[in-house]
Amino acid sequence: MDPVRNPYAPGAGQRPPELAGRDRELQQFEVVLERVARGRPERSMIITGLRGVGKTVLLNTFRSMAMQKLWGTGKIEARPEQSIRRPVAAALHMAVRELAPRHRAPERIEHFLGVLKSFAQAGEEPGGKGRARAHRWQPGIDVPAVRGRADSGDLEIDLTELFVDAASVATDLGVGIGLFVDEMQDVPADDVSALCAACHELSQIGGPLIVVGAGLPHLPTVLSASKSYSERLFRYARIDRLDREAADQALIAPAAREGVEFTPEALDALYEAADGYPYFVQAYAKVAWDVAPASPIGAADVEVAAPEAESELAVGFFGSRYERATPAERDYMRAMAMLGDDPVPTAAVAAELGRKPSSLSPARDGLIKKGLIYSAERGLVAFTVPHFGKFLRAQPT
Repeated sequence: MDPVRNPYAPGAGQRPPELAGRDRELQQFEVVLERVARGRPERSMIITGLRGVGKTVLLNTFRSMAMQKLWGTGKIEARPEQSIRRPVAAALHMAVRELAPRHRAPERIEHFLGVLKSFAQAGEEPGGKGRARAHRWQPGIDVPAVRGRADSGDLEIDLTELFVDAASVATDLGVGIGLFVDEMQDVPADDVSALCAACHELSQIGGPLIVVGAGLPHLPTVLSASKSYSERLFRYARIDRLDREAADQALIAPAAREGVEFTPEALDALYEAADGYPYFVQAYAKVAWDVAPASPIGAADVEVAAPEAESELAVGFFGSRYERATPAERDYMRAMAMLGDDPVPTAAVAAELGRKPSSLSPARDGLIKKGLIYSAERGLVAFTVPHFGKFLRAQPT
């Protein structure tokens, strides 16, 4: 088989050749776009799921859908301990620049950019010990800052005012603005509260600006801990592994476009190996294509490909994450793995290690901050990466 024609693409956030099994979510977002464009009230949207299920791919697809409707769009990737003030400023700058050529009142755009500049400069300088030093950072906006709007230094007030003004610009054009936030569970707690408050204000005034976030399964808990009304503020979509029909479609459709087929036995073997997780589907299919001598790709080809695919996953998907953990954190994860693949009680992890639960809090918290585990519910922890327990159990002690 010609590796140059191989259609399968395992990668972080890389769109697969066939986006299978996500029709319901795409239809939901199409409804959101239409309702916002018609001035109807609509909630912002949150996508959650484990690593490798395609959250970022779906987020990017949503953004493309918004752009096709001529919306202004911007995207950020949240990072732990980093305020969202400047990333949001940069994202909304991009969104309004997309709208500006169609706006008939350049002075309205300039005024908003002036507000945006003030917003960006109102935050604390990194390492500034609480002091705002606006003159140290310029956001690349060639207009004077508009003082007295979105520049109080209180992110909740400023973000609300900024969102309202951005929505007003979009209203002039009869379109919307979409702010897309990846790794949303990493937004600092105070910033999550500000983001929820700004979205709440928009929902009350019907402003055509929505936030679309993607994050790990505990993101709804993070949001509800911030604002009690967040449960009603967002539309939640939990995505998981693909069912058999969707997984087969993800394999068959790209191959068919290249004139290649899979035998039913090969499809059985690939589904068993990948367990329906989109990243694994792409990883196993890519190697199976490369090792197969000719079409159709058969079960024997999958059998040859599986060890190589698993080796690549062990290094790139599992191993890279394992290496980020400290020795104490690795002990904690190994204990979790020994207890099974479902969410496990923290008390059971402590018992497995022969330690008091309180003594393991630093390791647990460190793993949560690194995005390796999450608190499924109070007293329970689980891996953010599918099959991570299986990987750990296969490692030498």
